[in-house]
Amino acid sequence: MTEAPIRIGELASRAEVSTRTVDYYTSLGLLSPAERTSGNFRLYSPADAERIQLIKSLEMQGISLEEIAAALTNHPADVGPILERIDGDLKSLQAVVETAPAAMQGLLGVIATRVHTLIYIALQIPPDIPIL
Repeated sequence: MTEAPIRIGELASRAEVSTRTVDYYTSLGLLSPAERTSGNFRLYSPADAERIQLIKSLEMQGISLEEIAAALTNHPADVGPILERIDGDLKSLQAVVETAPAAMQGLLGVIATRVHTLIYIALQIPPDIPIL
């Protein structure tokens, strides 16, 4: 059974953000109201609370809201080529790390760890989070 749509205040409370944050994310296209009431109040899907948590996690990793919006609006069919490109980039990065001077290996290791963290976050995205 699908949960009933919720008002912005309830969404903000569930996602542990302010209503201004929900408004801002909506203005950027990161969220989209599921419907409107007869009084023109926006109603959101309860699953949007998970989407907000995902956005916050990605932001904490240093990804801009514009990049997050672009990623979340891609269609699932676009994932295959993206994963192939990431795989190639990771192989190139590993090759560079192995051949880099010792002074550079630390920095490249940090970059590689960051990339792996971002991939881990991407793989944690529940398949039922609505993509706009």
